[in-house]
Amino acid sequence: MYEQSLMIPSPAQRTVNLLRHRYLRASLIEHPPPWLPKRTESILLGRQPTKTERDYHILRTTGVPAIRVWEVEATRDLETEVAREAEDVEEIKGIEEMGQVEELGGGPIRRKKSGAQNGRIARNNERAAKRQKVDGRKEDLPVYATKFSKEEIETQEKKPKRKVAVMLGYSGTGYKGMQLNHHEKTIEGDLFKAFVDSGAISKANADDPKKSSLIRCARTDKGVHAAGNVISLKLIVEDPDIVAKINEHLSPQIRVWGIERTNGSFSCYQHCDSRTYQYLIPSHCFLPPHPKSFLAKQMVELAEEANDLEGYQARQKEVEDVWSKMEEEYVRPVIEEMELSIRDEVLRAFYEHDNSPANSASTIGTEALKQTISGVPNQVKVISAVEDVSATESKNRQESTADISSVLGLETVNVEAMETREERPRELTPVENALRDLKAAHIKAKNAYRIHPARVARVRSHLSRYIGTHKFHNYTIEKTFRDPSATRVIKAFNVDAVPIIINDTEWLSLKVWGQSFMMHQIRKMVSMIALLVRCGCHEGRIQDSYMADKLSIPKAPSLGLLLECPVFEVYNEKLEGFGYNKIDFSRYEEEMEEFKQREIYGRIFREEERDHTFHSFFAGMDNTRSSQLFYLSSAGVEATKKEIKKDTLTDAAAKTNIGEVLSEDEGDAINEEG
Repeated sequence: MYEQSLMIPSPAQRTVNLLRHRYLRASLIEHPPPWLPKRTESILLGRQPTKTERDYHILRTTGVPAIRVWEVEATRDLETEVAREAEDVEEIKGIEEMGQVEELGGGPIRRKKSGAQNGRIARNNERAAKRQKVDGRKEDLPVYATKFSKEEIETQEKKPKRKVAVMLGYSGTGYKGMQLNHHEKTIEGDLFKAFVDSGAISKANADDPKKSSLIRCARTDKGVHAAGNVISLKLIVEDPDIVAKINEHLSPQIRVWGIERTNGSFSCYQHCDSRTYQYLIPSHCFLPPHPKSFLAKQMVELAEEANDLEGYQARQKEVEDVWSKMEEEYVRPVIEEMELSIRDEVLRAFYEHDNSPANSASTIGTEALKQTISGVPNQVKVISAVEDVSATESKNRQESTADISSVLGLETVNVEAMETREERPRELTPVENALRDLKAAHIKAKNAYRIHPARVARVRSHLSRYIGTHKFHNYTIEKTFRDPSATRVIKAFNVDAVPIIINDTEWLSLKVWGQSFMMHQIRKMVSMIALLVRCGCHEGRIQDSYMADKLSIPKAPSLGLLLECPVFEVYNEKLEGFGYNKIDFSRYEEEMEEFKQREIYGRIFREEERDHTFHSFFAGMDNTRSSQLFYLSSAGVEATKKEIKKDTLTDAAAKTNIGEVLSEDEGDAINEEG
């Protein structure tokens, strides 16, 4: 794309290219493509270069250090030249699409178009409208956009827009993340509609967020929550009650805490110093794999091969007899009540295949599994301390059901349709009833587990290995060891010393503070820690993950992830110098805490109690017959090359990247999580 544009020799086009290269990722500026020097030389050959070309040549030859010089000396000349000469300045939109700033130095990029271009755009729009009319199609607007008539736009009073920072919080349940999606329900989509409905965005700009220069501080995945997040954009904020009016048009899951004026060049994405996230996880996720599971057997076998069995047992000392005690109290009574004729079959199905994503269908029967996934019948549930879930949660549950069904290779079952077709639900077989009761007993045993302080100390010790500047290419997608953008800074990663108990289940709170995070990075970091502690792995394995070897690290459920707040420490000093208030969440601390308890923590606990998301995730890891997790063993990364015996039931699991097993569909991959 960039090579093609450079082949156009007009001064205006070279200016556009210069502006675009100013905002390329640092890695591309430091390592320009091989055709760039030759093209620059040909531009300068045989004549006196213009100022634009000199600036372009300086940028190309000196890289990042020249950016500051160029920004100060050449920005205004370049803006003027672009506004005067460019025939197709729409290419500058690529800057915004990359999530970068919309403004340069002293003022905004002006998108002035020539008369010829305006005529061409008008003709194209007219032709598109005619095609839609002939085809009988309506304009394909995004779900968050509103198209007002020309008369409505002209009759609306024009009011000035101001660059602002909007501080907000939200529960991600039922939403496809903090982003804009053409056809899906997202946090940003609902926010944009609320801005339009409350009058903060004019009707003329209601069809496209780019017209308001909307930029998010931190993108969050599907289902992820945020107590504090920030977006920057241009709003009409002269109404003193604008925050209350915006909240009136939002669901209780989304709250705007406040709006602060900023200077025109403010970008919440670029000027954010760091971000703090919290991850809530049940303490039973740090239990070792069940002794009869595939992963547990392999960890012992590989420890023996590496002559580290004593070391492995020492790292599991505080939990060496935990499974025998839990089974004696919770599981054995259920097993003793089973009919002798089916007991062996049930135990073999449960411990060998039931929890493996690739094997469940072939073990307990497709129909029974479909009903279990859809919640009919469901396992025994712990008594809930919270009221019934909302309609939004119910919808999200149906979406999760579809996701899990697709992972297992099953068709999604519409339970209501099944009940309509059948006068009464199909009765379960004795084996299916026994499997359901056995699973419920294991869940009850796990919920009763209370983590040992030594286990918490191991978690804390492993977390400390993340602190510093490291290559986190193994903790995201589509990045390699040599990719400079995979290098990230973690400032702190801690676990609360005192767990909390909700509805008889013990939870741990993990908090991470870093400059920025890549897609899935935090969830993969949490998953890695849990797997290392569960498998009795040596602490040095974290350092191995920073090396060139590619490791498959599953991403923990999005359910427990919460963005606490972004930090603007450095830029707040500049804002005060401009006469504006700081972007500070501390003044809304009381409202945010009440919101977290009601809309975030309450939903997390209810959903886990209802769906047992964490139990299913780790049970799936323990029983997936693959060598991809063998780096957790005493043998290290080399063990992932080990071949294991496959059978027809487990071949599919062995071929699947375990990093994606039991993980929901996140939609389009976006490099930055926050």
